[in-house]
Amino acid sequence: MAEGGAADLDTQRGEIAALLKTQLRKGDTWYLVDSHWFKQWKKYVGFDSWDKYQMGDQHVYPGPVDNSGLLKDGDVLAIKEHLIDELDYILVPTEGWNKLVSWYGLTEGQEPIARKVVEQGMFVKHCKVEVYLTELKLCEDSNMDNMITRRFSKADTIDMIEKEMRELFSIPDEKETRLWNRYMSNTFEPLNKPDSTIQDAGLYQGQVLVIEQKNEDGTWPRGSTATNVKNSSYSLPSYHPYTNSYDYSDQSRPSERSGLCGLSNLGNTCFMNSAVQCLSNTPPLTDYFLKDKYTDELNEDNPLGMKGEIARVYAELIKQLWSGKYSYVTPRPFKTQVGRFAPQFSGYQQQDSHELLAFLLDGLHEDLNRIRKKPYIQLKDANGRPDKVVAEEAWENHIKRNDSIIVDIFHGLFKSTLVCPVCAKVSVTFDPFCYLTLPLPMKKERTLEVYLVRLDPVAKPTQYKLTVPKVGCISDLCTALSNLSGVPAEKMIVTDIYNHRFHRIFATNENLSSIMERDDIYVFEVAVNRVEDTDHVVIPVHLREKYKQSGYNHTSTPLFGQPFLIAVPRTLSEDKLYNMLLLRLYRFVRSSVEEDEDDCEETQPSKPHTVNGNATNGLLEEGSPSEMETDEQDDESSQDQELPSENDNSQSEDSVGGDNELENGVVGHQISSKGQQPVGHNRKRLFTFQFNNMGKTDFSLIKEDSRQIRFDEGHLRLSDRSYLSLDWEPEVKKKYFDETIVEDFDKHESMEYKPQKKAFFKLKDCIDLFTTKEKLGADDPWYCPNCKQHQQATKKLDLWSLPPVLVVHLKRFSYSRYMRDKLDSLVDFPLRDLDMSEFLINPNAGPCRYDLIAVSNHYGGMGGGHYTAYAKNKDDGKWYNFDDSSVSPASEDQIVSKAAYVLFYQRQDTVKGTGYFALDREEEEEDDEEEEEEEDEVEDVENETGEKLERKTVSSGHGASSAACTSTQSDEEDLNENRQRKNDNDQADDEEEEEDEEEEEEQVPNRDVTMKTN
Repeated sequence: MAEGGAADLDTQRGEIAALLKTQLRKGDTWYLVDSHWFKQWKKYVGFDSWDKYQMGDQHVYPGPVDNSGLLKDGDVLAIKEHLIDELDYILVPTEGWNKLVSWYGLTEGQEPIARKVVEQGMFVKHCKVEVYLTELKLCEDSNMDNMITRRFSKADTIDMIEKEMRELFSIPDEKETRLWNRYMSNTFEPLNKPDSTIQDAGLYQGQVLVIEQKNEDGTWPRGSTATNVKNSSYSLPSYHPYTNSYDYSDQSRPSERSGLCGLSNLGNTCFMNSAVQCLSNTPPLTDYFLKDKYTDELNEDNPLGMKGEIARVYAELIKQLWSGKYSYVTPRPFKTQVGRFAPQFSGYQQQDSHELLAFLLDGLHEDLNRIRKKPYIQLKDANGRPDKVVAEEAWENHIKRNDSIIVDIFHGLFKSTLVCPVCAKVSVTFDPFCYLTLPLPMKKERTLEVYLVRLDPVAKPTQYKLTVPKVGCISDLCTALSNLSGVPAEKMIVTDIYNHRFHRIFATNENLSSIMERDDIYVFEVAVNRVEDTDHVVIPVHLREKYKQSGYNHTSTPLFGQPFLIAVPRTLSEDKLYNMLLLRLYRFVRSSVEEDEDDCEETQPSKPHTVNGNATNGLLEEGSPSEMETDEQDDESSQDQELPSENDNSQSEDSVGGDNELENGVVGHQISSKGQQPVGHNRKRLFTFQFNNMGKTDFSLIKEDSRQIRFDEGHLRLSDRSYLSLDWEPEVKKKYFDETIVEDFDKHESMEYKPQKKAFFKLKDCIDLFTTKEKLGADDPWYCPNCKQHQQATKKLDLWSLPPVLVVHLKRFSYSRYMRDKLDSLVDFPLRDLDMSEFLINPNAGPCRYDLIAVSNHYGGMGGGHYTAYAKNKDDGKWYNFDDSSVSPASEDQIVSKAAYVLFYQRQDTVKGTGYFALDREEEEEDDEEEEEEEDEVEDVENETGEKLERKTVSSGHGASSAACTSTQSDEEDLNENRQRKNDNDQADDEEEEEDEEEEEEQVPNRDVTMKTN
């Protein structure tokens, strides 16, 4: 049995492993467990094969379930933002949670973190544990200053919320009530559908709900419809029948120009607002929706699409943004529809603007795909054919299945070349892309903060800031620390300490990526070379307080203090081991003790005993061996310090003659002071010690000629996997162990060092890196058709053709098994004249100069922060900053920053009036039709007058001729007069618009900064 009467470790491991495979079912309850604690439990029960050697080891006993790493400071109910499944927490079903708590208990003062399983998805339903609840602020209509915060599941209904509010505000059952959603401080909308869920109603984080009681005369304080507070300038809600939701727009400050309209933050939706504003300021796409061209191309039957609903709701939003009527609008219908088809965006957690952009472009493409029935196409390899032929074939095949305004505007083609390292087989394919994801030149170094615990028992730990290779090993950390501290790297052992125990002891060849930013890394100086010295063993030691739990027959041993490492000879006496341990604890053991008030005699201070020049305050055993951690001789025996008598010891004094079954199922040996005591046992010891070694005896007190375990020879034989626990009686610990200095440490001057970062990278550096040949990883091999097996081939990407609008995603976020990081390097990108010709391998590529039109920015770190957008208005050509509902002018020198995340470039030859977009082609066709009508009018005039048209033949070098039509002079003059009048009017309008722009420029100065490119 494990500690506390729990099931044995094999049973625990098997039962939890089976329960973790439980299928999610709507309405079930699951619980969050801190991954740090869960990993410790997995080690203890040998959950994974690589943890078997520690199975049952008391050293890794996890203790009570501890979720403190998930909770906000000072709040036992609210969890931290941006936690990630399996990295920060583990989800276990109710039965699994109950078993873990029954076996180990729950840390005092904590509450279980229970979450419901909800169903998401519009057409393809799937279940998900709702980790983050929606926080709502509840108040009464009669007293809105008294707000009470409660958290609800998005699956909870309006009726459930109303019932809770009635209970919170003690509203009698006979009183009739109704709920209001208070929006934008002074606007209210009724929540009159009790069966609607929080998700259906569009309620978001921090939303204020007001409960209203009916008056005694049968009237309602707020009337019978949605109302606004007196003198409010906000509009009444507009109802969207296909979303069953309202949205409000602020009409008090109409936008002076189209497109300069913000988007309200619905609760962590700045990522969405940023992406939408960038797309909104992509001229060809916005013109397409504003002119309702999308209505003719809606593909509601596309099984890969969204029934045309994404296209419709996006079109509606774009029309609001460009109506010029609002200073900002609330994109709740758009948010709701996106969440229906992409459940990952349905909640109110912070998301990635690029991921939202990718979904939106794909959704719009499928909703507007002109191909009604996609043909099956067999993909072909180049097989030595010319690139031009293969590229044209690939694009034609792509268009046969994918033909939409999104393809027209955003799709390009790149060439992928794979080479087998074994048979040299070359595979060339051409693949379409919608955006370029460019890697950033990675920082080659990272900084780590570590604590060095020196061999000197008096010295406090010292905190250092180290610069180490980002892709390096633990040995690199030791070398860097050795350079700063002077301690030899070969005498260092690197550990991760968590909850008073060694969470991990690192081998020197382990990767530094296994160290996370939040880990507490302690480096211990040991007396011997760990690798070369085979006569010594390094033992991990942790401290336990031993006391019996009331009502139980077993003893609890919670950990305390800081664990440490100690190097000892493989064979040593019990007395020597005790003295070595006591020396390591010297800093924490009080040198003098105040007697109880009722004691008659005062304790006389002891004469200090020194080891290697350090006072030990007389706590070492008299007559103990002289060797501590060196071969130097001790001084003469010291005067005794008064310690508790043996009669005060509550433990049994029986010596242990064999294996001892502990409360946690670990077999070990407890050293007793009774029996054949070594010299110096005339005082009571501060602690007893106990070895744990995964249930097998590989150390012992034995005779050289016998393998039988005995305790009468006074020597221990230890192995590399021995672990030591020091057990303290509560009274002794309280009296002698000073816990107030456990966390004391000194700071090295390196802590003041701030690493210098490279000023910036050029955008072209990122493109070069994107097109660099690379070797595929071992977990991502390529199947070679010649070798008939997977190979780590070399891969190279090249750009073949570029789209009219080039979307560039800067890959700032990096993930690994142990780390999440954001690269905040400045990428210098041009605002105009980005020449991509040097990166195109297509010799017949057309124009490829681009101007920047929009930027999605991300401020902050990994898993959090804030998104904004810079965008260039297509009408006035000026830059603006879009920060949720706020829109303000921006100067060009603001655009390039470390926050730039997604860049939008428009090719210069596709600016309105010069491009080839389908929209422009249709406009050109309309212009051609108008010219034909004018020619028809001329012919009609000619027929009416009966006069023949005069034609001239113009000779050319090839003998070709062109005809010029002439009409009667009067008709021709009338036609020319009309044309001249139209031109004059157009010119007057242009001049008036230029004057308006000049006036606006005087009000909002705009510096012209041209970004140079290499």
